[in-house]
Amino acid sequence: MCPPQGPLETRQLRRLLAGSRLPGESGLLNHRSLPLSLLSPKRLQPPQPPQPLTLHFHVKVMRAGAGGGGRQSCQGAVGGEGSAASPFTTTPAPAFPSDVPSAPLLLAVEDVSDSSVTVSWEPPESLGRLGLQGYVLELRREGALDWEPVNVRPMMVTQLTVRNLAVGDKFFVRVAAVSSAGAGPPAVLEQLVHIQETIEAPKIRVPRHLRQTYIRQVGESINLQIPFQGNPKPQVLWTHNGHALDSQRVSVRTGDQDSILFIRSAQRSDSGCYELTVQLKGLEAKAAVNILVIGMGPGEARAELPPAPGLMVKRVRPRESDRSPIVLGVGLPRAQPSSSLSGPAEKPGPPSSIRLLDVWSCNAALEWTPPQDTGNTELLGYTVQKADEKTGRWFTVLERYHPTTCTVSDLIVGNSYSFRVFSENLCGLSASAAATKELAHIVKTDVVAKPKSFVERDFSEAPSFTQPLADHTSTPGYSTQLSCSVRASPKPKIIWMKNKMDIQGNPKYRALSEQGVCTLEIRKPSPFDSGVYTCKAINVLGEASVDCRLEVKASATH
Repeated sequence: MCPPQGPLETRQLRRLLAGSRLPGESGLLNHRSLPLSLLSPKRLQPPQPPQPLTLHFHVKVMRAGAGGGGRQSCQGAVGGEGSAASPFTTTPAPAFPSDVPSAPLLLAVEDVSDSSVTVSWEPPESLGRLGLQGYVLELRREGALDWEPVNVRPMMVTQLTVRNLAVGDKFFVRVAAVSSAGAGPPAVLEQLVHIQETIEAPKIRVPRHLRQTYIRQVGESINLQIPFQGNPKPQVLWTHNGHALDSQRVSVRTGDQDSILFIRSAQRSDSGCYELTVQLKGLEAKAAVNILVIGMGPGEARAELPPAPGLMVKRVRPRESDRSPIVLGVGLPRAQPSSSLSGPAEKPGPPSSIRLLDVWSCNAALEWTPPQDTGNTELLGYTVQKADEKTGRWFTVLERYHPTTCTVSDLIVGNSYSFRVFSENLCGLSASAAATKELAHIVKTDVVAKPKSFVERDFSEAPSFTQPLADHTSTPGYSTQLSCSVRASPKPKIIWMKNKMDIQGNPKYRALSEQGVCTLEIRKPSPFDSGVYTCKAINVLGEASVDCRLEVKASATH
């Protein structure tokens, strides 16, 4: 259908818009999907270069009954069959500029990976009179003219992630706010977005058991599995003491996440520092693993506690007292290896010297110096032995003892002892020992009893009453007793008095004294016996007295 020529009435224009069809389509064209712009009745601007599926109508709307000229123009271009049309070119222009929202604000790239990009923006300042329906995001690849929509329908989000991108893609990004009247002006990202392969810096994670010296016996296999990280796959390189590996003895297998070094049968020559290097585009990470191979090679004998000439060796289990000896000189430095771990390990040498410090009671104190040759590995300790001069048998007192001084206890009185010390590392005991030149004589000491002089204590004490006499009331005809207690040394003489008159020898009274308790018995008292009774105690250191009142009530007469 061709656009009409000449002036159009308002009703005719509306009917034309309601029945118009797009070129090549059979359906009716909705006037809401066509851009309406208010133009003056001047000539239209020259046509723009072809755009994908672009349709413009320039109409001047006149009031009913008024004359005027209206003109609509249509130009379309399809970039390719089946391609999606840009919402910015197919969305109609609003009848009024205030109907569409303004451009979104602060368009920025949040994250870029090797297959996706995430962009965000802020809502526009003006949402338009008809409200906001959402946002439409478009991409335009470098060197292309067409914008490809990411979301065909508007979405009410301010952040969107574009996925399934290829490494090496370069494109521009723009976003526009859409209302029911159409799409507003887009916000375009100025910088070009480049999808690049993500580079993860190489990193080596050494297992915990490989962070210290890895010790193996001769003939055992060595299997080191070292995990690493890096993207893309980094280049892995192994070295032994700074030199390339011997491919005939060492095999290496490297995967995407770890590298494995394998030696089927370890030899002493395999000891040393193995360094793993992971390189990736100018970045690298290194990790070192120290391996120590110990043990006897073919044809070598393993020595055990070499005996001294003419003496027998007997290994005994240390007693509890030997396991916790008195240590002298705690904190002395241990022996350090004489060379690095690059060479094979051997048995250590004996202690440089040993001397007998002191002998007392049933104890002997020893001191020695560390060996000059530790066998290319750290010492595990020292073995201390003792031998009685009579029997000549060696007994182990201490094993793997670290300090260089010790005290040997529980020696037998009357015997003489000699001592020797071996050094020990992972390969075993030293071939020889350092022995004391002098003997330790355990002499029986004479014990003289010195009894302390006995000081006799003086218990002499003047008389004192601990329990005084108490006033007493009695009934005539019934015997009564007066009692008190006295303390004194020597034993005091007890005198009883009535009204300050001595009553000793009176048969009416009987005086008793036992264990310091003094008792006066009055037989069948009568009112005549009432009065003040006094008990007096006298010895060589002094005297004391105590008294009380006795009242004998007469019986009532009828």
